[in-house]
Amino acid sequence: MTNPLLEQYALPPFSRIKPEHIKPAIETLLAESRQLVEQLLQQNSDYTWDNLVEPLEAMDDRISRAWSPVSHMNSVVNSEALRDAYNECLPILSEYGTEMGQHEGLYRAHRQIADGDAYQQLDSAQKKVIDNALRDFRLSGIELDKANRDRYKAIQQELSRLTAHYSDNVLDATNAWHRQIMDESLLAGLPVSARSLAMQTAKQRGLEGWIFTLEFPSYFPVLTYADNRELREELYTAYVTRASDQGPQAGQWDNTGIMEQIMALRHEAAELLQYSNYAERSLATKMAESTTQVMSFLEDLAQRSKPAAQRELQELSQFAREHHGRDDLQAWDIAYYSEKLRQQKHAISQEELKPYFPEPRVVSGLFSITEKLYGLQIEAVKGIDTWHEDVTFYRIRDAAGALRGEFYLDLYARPHKRGGAWMDECISRRRHAEGLQLPVAYLTCNFSPPIGDEPALFTHDEVITLFHEFGHGLHHMLTQIDYAGVSGISGVAWDAVELPSQFMENWCWEREALDLFSGHFETGEKIPEVLYQRMRQAKNFQSAMQMLRQLEFAIFDLRIHRDYSKESGARIHDTLNEVRKQIAVLQPPAFNRFENGFTHIFGGGYAAGYYSYKWAEVLSADAFSAFEECGIFDRETGNKFLKCILEKGGSRDPMELFVEFRGREPSIDALLRHSGLAA
Repeated sequence: MTNPLLEQYALPPFSRIKPEHIKPAIETLLAESRQLVEQLLQQNSDYTWDNLVEPLEAMDDRISRAWSPVSHMNSVVNSEALRDAYNECLPILSEYGTEMGQHEGLYRAHRQIADGDAYQQLDSAQKKVIDNALRDFRLSGIELDKANRDRYKAIQQELSRLTAHYSDNVLDATNAWHRQIMDESLLAGLPVSARSLAMQTAKQRGLEGWIFTLEFPSYFPVLTYADNRELREELYTAYVTRASDQGPQAGQWDNTGIMEQIMALRHEAAELLQYSNYAERSLATKMAESTTQVMSFLEDLAQRSKPAAQRELQELSQFAREHHGRDDLQAWDIAYYSEKLRQQKHAISQEELKPYFPEPRVVSGLFSITEKLYGLQIEAVKGIDTWHEDVTFYRIRDAAGALRGEFYLDLYARPHKRGGAWMDECISRRRHAEGLQLPVAYLTCNFSPPIGDEPALFTHDEVITLFHEFGHGLHHMLTQIDYAGVSGISGVAWDAVELPSQFMENWCWEREALDLFSGHFETGEKIPEVLYQRMRQAKNFQSAMQMLRQLEFAIFDLRIHRDYSKESGARIHDTLNEVRKQIAVLQPPAFNRFENGFTHIFGGGYAAGYYSYKWAEVLSADAFSAFEECGIFDRETGNKFLKCILEKGGSRDPMELFVEFRGREPSIDALLRHSGLAA
């Protein structure tokens, strides 16, 4: 059998990758890698970058290039056979990763390079690769005795299996539920776009009427616009009880026990490495210095935000009571009455703005903004093999015409695709004997698809999401670092990795930028000035409540990882309730099981790191204030951000890079001002 995953390809041959190729390819590559490690260690006694680090990086790159399309397809075109093959490989990859992290010979060889004269001859990015490797050896348990090392390896394998199982449960629970509506009167209040999507979904499934699902473009309009309160409650209940012991699917795909196991294993692994808890272990690869510093930061923001959030809720309650006779606001009422209040105060809704954000205009406008800031040219490329017909492919060239990177863009929600939005690495930049390998990214969103012959129309929130993910993409693709371990987003402290993404969101609010990526889908007309002014005024509508919601997630995440104890376990739901009592201005219903679908921390890379969003928002708001001072398209400031942040990857300490760009350490003032919370 020829195996496409073992071929040397420029871009992944998605259409040829089958589930039966996956495990044999991974096993072959891992065996080759193990053999190479022993060969390199035996051939040399005096280790250098060229005879050890470079060949290992090349091998790691081969493994990564085979696994990346597999992992990606598992998220975007999930099937039972693909999932089984993917899940079969997780323990094998985890075992390999820990084995390499605990390899005495490799550790001694890296230590010899770090302690020898050759280290001084390396450039700063190479030194960072060596320093990170030594840190990661320690975090893999290299200093443990044999019994504890074996235990650590077993924990990592089990964690790999459990986190994947958690994510699978959320995807299955999301896919399994739908609500068919035959009576059109139940759809009162819903905009035409939401009705059309529901009708299109029904047709695609061979059903009558309208179908609503728990995919965000289907679920969210119901919560925001549906006049029928029972329908809102029904969808809300199904959504917030996914993969739990509550709600319409109670006990099916229940993540409760899995979360408890994940927490116990994380804590045990942290203790093996001499950390008091997993939160401390998590900070070993981040900017923040201590859990105390992070908690103080979050609680300080909460304290500043809570009085304003209480006023916002009071205003909403009063509005619902006086204008709609509703005096018992429930969780499924908040978005609905908030939208009505926004309309009354600012005469604007996401729905009203949608016709001005057709997909072709938004995407080409985003590229124009990137060109103005950094002198980049972005061009679509036809005929590229992709995983789905909706996917498009692009190349980025710099001002001199040199190719800098490429990316896939997958914008729309569909069944068997994981929810949310993300950027992931397809190929990393690295220099090798044959030349330069350029970076390639996956940019994935879950927006409302086109309906009929019209282009997809985005909400302004969806536009912000696209800009956010594109910011991550630029960080990955514009790097000028030639070593995969610290090029792009690799090796970047996790609490600084959101800086380029949140930074890009700022252009979504500026008139000069808005005119580049908006235009009515029928007439091409720009957003009228009166509508733009209402949009700006509504920007910080309920921003304190939004701030508290994010802080609730971050404090909950930090606390369950910091306060875990063997006696009482993780106390996941109890802790969330305690945090809500401390932070939230509105308590959700007792059946809410948000934590059972919180894939960021139980299925992704944000465990004891969800605070990173707020931490990096301080950096991004302050970075953008440099453009506010000089002009939002000031090329000199753009080039400086490009050189100091985007091109440097993980090659240097993020605080050092920020100070180089801004001339000082970050200040929280810009974030408070942008959020409407400044005193």
